[in-house]
Amino acid sequence: MSIVKEFKEFAVKGNVIDLAVGVIIGAAFGKIVSSFVSDVVMPPLGLLTSGVDFKDLALTLRAAEGDKQPAVLLKYGVFLQSVFDFVLVAMAIFLVVKLINRMKREEQATPAAPPEPTKQELLLTEIRDLLQKKV
Repeated sequence: MSIVKEFKEFAVKGNVIDLAVGVIIGAAFGKIVSSFVSDVVMPPLGLLTSGVDFKDLALTLRAAEGDKQPAVLLKYGVFLQSVFDFVLVAMAIFLVVKLINRMKREEQATPAAPPEPTKQELLLTEIRDLLQKKV
């Protein structure tokens, strides 16, 4: 089997396509949550913390020396912002999974109606009933 043919079989399997769709939707969802955090949540939080922007928080390890060497900064504010983004994304995904699980449980809890008997079963039932009347 050639490598091209083998790769084609691998690439068109349902799991690979499902994974690709999940990654794309996850990336878009991540952008939405990041925008929510940076544009909606952080401005009021910045007001509560006297206008501090978390992304600007940094510890200077070495000051800049003219144009030769830039300052060396430990940007812990960017890290805090990333952690906050992650926590919100994780909470949102948790809530979505919880909702899906609840819907699955409700679907399983409602018993399905028994299937209607086929024509053959109905005919056999009639024959059985007639035979019981004769005996």
